Amino acid sequence: MAIIKTEIKQKTIKNEVTLEGVGLHTGKDVKLVFKPGLENSGFIFERVDLEGSPKIEADANYVTNTQRGTCLEKNGVTIQTCEHVLAALVGLDIDNAIIELNASEPPIMDGSSKFFVEAIEKAGIVEQEAFREEYKVTQVLSYSDEESGSEILLMPAKSYQVTTMVDFGTKVLGTQNATMHHVDEFKTEIADARTFSFLHELEMLLEHGLIKGGDLNNAIVYVDKELSPDTMERLKIAFKKDNIAVKPNGILDNLTLHYPNEAARHKLLDVVGDLALIGTKVRGKVIANKPGHYVNTQFAKKISKLIKNERRNNVPQINLNAPPLMDVNQIMNMLPHRQPFLLLDKVYELTDNYVIGMKNVTMNEEFFKGHFPGAPVMPGVLIVEAMAQTGGILVLSTVPDPENYLTFFMKMDNVKFKQKVVPGDTLIFKCELITPIRRGICHMQGYAYTNGKLCAEAELMAQISKVK
Repeated sequence: MAIIKTEIKQKTIKNEVTLEGVGLHTGKDVKLVFKPGLENSGFIFERVDLEGSPKIEADANYVTNTQRGTCLEKNGVTIQTCEHVLAALVGLDIDNAIIELNASEPPIMDGSSKFFVEAIEKAGIVEQEAFREEYKVTQVLSYSDEESGSEILLMPAKSYQVTTMVDFGTKVLGTQNATMHHVDEFKTEIADARTFSFLHELEMLLEHGLIKGGDLNNAIVYVDKELSPDTMERLKIAFKKDNIAVKPNGILDNLTLHYPNEAARHKLLDVVGDLALIGTKVRGKVIANKPGHYVNTQFAKKISKLIKNERRNNVPQINLNAPPLMDVNQIMNMLPHRQPFLLLDKVYELTDNYVIGMKNVTMNEEFFKGHFPGAPVMPGVLIVEAMAQTGGILVLSTVPDPENYLTFFMKMDNVKFKQKVVPGDTLIFKCELITPIRRGICHMQGYAYTNGKLCAEAELMAQISKVK
């Protein structure tokens, strides 16, 4: 598995757009506003009806309940049934957005993602400066739930693909499957597939008051048992209808299926929405057998954890014995730094988007004379400085006469130190662009590794300035 930086720009919504409706389970009127999101922020829900407008990131680790939809909770604040909204955002290939709500649950609309897709397209979609990261799948991953018989697999593929197979053991629904070969198909093939329920489930939900915002226009109801006169009357009251009947294909009336396999397509929609909680675009194929919100979100948690570990331990694989791309003399031809403040020995890789360099930390370093002489440790600020010098190679490689430029720090954010660095260690640095270089300004994410582990990381911004 690998986290890769693509050359695809991140996307967000161009303008704000509003939808209004009722929550399926709460029955409450709710207003949803899609707003542009910042680069690298992902999808964030915001509860404007609560003091301080608390935010909840679309993160699998916040999933608390999956009984009748995917529920997120953070610091006591909840978002119910978030999957249809998230599926629309993923289906339109968006990376960052704010979903503002004045209640705990988005409007159910017609039980699909169709109206969310239409609203987002109306708002417009724009590219951002930052490059997109993807989780490239290189081996098969799986998760199964023995109790339900549900299983979900993720395998290598050239793009994000999803196949769902459903079998509820009922004659009225039978066995169905659906496939999305590319995310571009979501809008036309998946988005309008509506949620569904079986009659026996509906009776239970009505008894417990759990489907207050439902009607026969936002949920397909498969009749898997005899419809008694008593149940008929209760459904008339619940759905505010004078008459209710069962169609020949086994669903309640007032609704026509969009597809023979609409149930399987909606399950695919749910998978796309639930796996949005991974927080990173996936390059791989998902195969889900009997998917449900529980197995979907458990799998999302598993992948999210793998990605977190991958980021932490993604040590660049370089052959330190091979001839470098640049040795110390070539580095000095580009960087203005000199001993004892030149902190980069070799450069092994250099592309338009990233650079990888190396430093051998020896006991002869000047800073060890005064920094814990009895137990020498390389100062963290110098690790960041060495990281920045590595990034300097990246930005200076964009000008024809780098020897005539100086590089100055503009900003450092999210600086973290994980492991100490001592004499004898070999430091590997990787700096990759967060946004394209503009007007000599380089905004990059830097990592430092030693002994196979991440020892420091920082978000850096620097600018090159020509020597007068």
